[in-house]
Amino acid sequence: MKKQEISPMGDRYNLVIVGGGVTGAGVFHEAILRGLRPLLVEANDFAWGTSSRSSKMVHGGLRYLKEGKFLLTRSAVRERQRLLSVYPGLVDPLNFIMPLYDGHGPSMGAMKFGLSLYSLMAGEKQHEIFSRAQTLGMVPKVCQENLLSAVGFKDAQVDDARLVLRLIFDGCDQGGQAFNYTRATAVERDGQGKVVGVCLKDVETNVNVRVQTPVVINATGAFAEALHPSPVKGFHIRPLRGSHLIFPGKIYPLDRVISFIHPRDNRPVFLFPWEGCLFLGTTDVDHKEGDHTGDVSKEPCISLGEAEYLMAGLAHILPDLQVSLADCIASIAGVRPILSKRKKAASKESREHVVWKDKGLITVTGGKLTTFRLLAADALKAAQKYLPECSKSLANSRAGQESKPLPGGIPGIKEGVLSDRETQRLWGRYGARVKYMAENCNETDFSFIAATQTLWAELCHGAQNEQIRHLSDLLLRRVRIGLFLPNGGMDLMDEIQARLRPFLAWDDEKWTRERKAYERVWQDAYAPPGQKNKLN
Repeated sequence: MKKQEISPMGDRYNLVIVGGGVTGAGVFHEAILRGLRPLLVEANDFAWGTSSRSSKMVHGGLRYLKEGKFLLTRSAVRERQRLLSVYPGLVDPLNFIMPLYDGHGPSMGAMKFGLSLYSLMAGEKQHEIFSRAQTLGMVPKVCQENLLSAVGFKDAQVDDARLVLRLIFDGCDQGGQAFNYTRATAVERDGQGKVVGVCLKDVETNVNVRVQTPVVINATGAFAEALHPSPVKGFHIRPLRGSHLIFPGKIYPLDRVISFIHPRDNRPVFLFPWEGCLFLGTTDVDHKEGDHTGDVSKEPCISLGEAEYLMAGLAHILPDLQVSLADCIASIAGVRPILSKRKKAASKESREHVVWKDKGLITVTGGKLTTFRLLAADALKAAQKYLPECSKSLANSRAGQESKPLPGGIPGIKEGVLSDRETQRLWGRYGARVKYMAENCNETDFSFIAATQTLWAELCHGAQNEQIRHLSDLLLRRVRIGLFLPNGGMDLMDEIQARLRPFLAWDDEKWTRERKAYERVWQDAYAPPGQKNKLN
């Protein structure tokens, strides 16, 4: 594919979106559907922040029922169902089980009431009740003391980074432009204070350009106030860190999420399967603890205190499981941009989003991964007054045709090379771009990388077609093998380099730099706590 280049100075866009996480990607994709000409820029890599570090769950918003936020729950349930319909293979159904105990956690009555409402909003039964005996059979080694029964319910799971990339690259293929490692350095205004343009800088080549636009949408998450200070006194972004530990799936084979209440603070914690591994999370702490003391420009990492908290929760729910931090193969930590008016417990803060307007500069922040499209719609609604010539398109919430599942085999790949599940997985993650995989990879590339569920063809496709600047872009976001393999996959680096040489124009010196840089990033932000600096 031809590499995109930033348009020359003086080019004009309907709007420029700053931020390449799920919110910015959602605005970009929605703008394309409405017939606009958007530009998206991201100062780091696409999905570099929270949008590659989430719990991978597309929640229906069950927790909001407890808070009485019925409309928010209904919106989340509807969006979850839409994503399941539009992106099969990328967004997949996921079953949960929550053991219930006498004297600790929610009661059966409360759960049945909430789940009945949940099912009503989804338009189908979303839950079931399990006896104590059934629970013990479904969740081996679960804590038996005071165990009464369990409830099961439905939600969904997603590769969060691939969702962002799918939205962005689908938008690019329909006429939009998007660039990573491109920082918005200034918003330009006219004499009346109205936005007229934005100055951009490639953060690695230092190339500067200016583009004209009447609207800048600030979707930079935890960085939002750097571009647009809060207009409400005392109302600011409170960065909260959520962290996970990752274990090999073989330590406890699991086909559903175990949801349980942590005995220390009565927060919900999850143990869930993803891509052949087990994830344990999440925490909810102010991002001023740990090695990276609140600097949101650095890659966040889990603190030892968070790791100990998660392991204490695991020991509580599965007391006979012989597992320790020494079994952990990786970790991830993300920073949530929560809007806060006053100090309260981190887990009690609202996850609802806000939209600020300032003469063409529109900030949208907060919210959840599941409802990204609703955030995008609100941001574009706010942009309407600054784009009168596009008012008809902006008012039409589905001006274009949304992405549709692409069923069936992949043209160019022989029948039998991939299973039906693997084929659907590729369609879901790559959409119509899966054809590039078939064109540029040979049959042996459609084999798994070590013990992961990732194909070598995906690695090659990402290297050739998905705006790779660094090895970490490829191994931590385009594919996720840096999370699934011991030592971040460094043991496979010679084979990775050999397979990618036809797709990346890197000489030996560049490869040496990238390998060292990737090792540093992985050690600093993704290595298991207490196991850092083991690599040479």
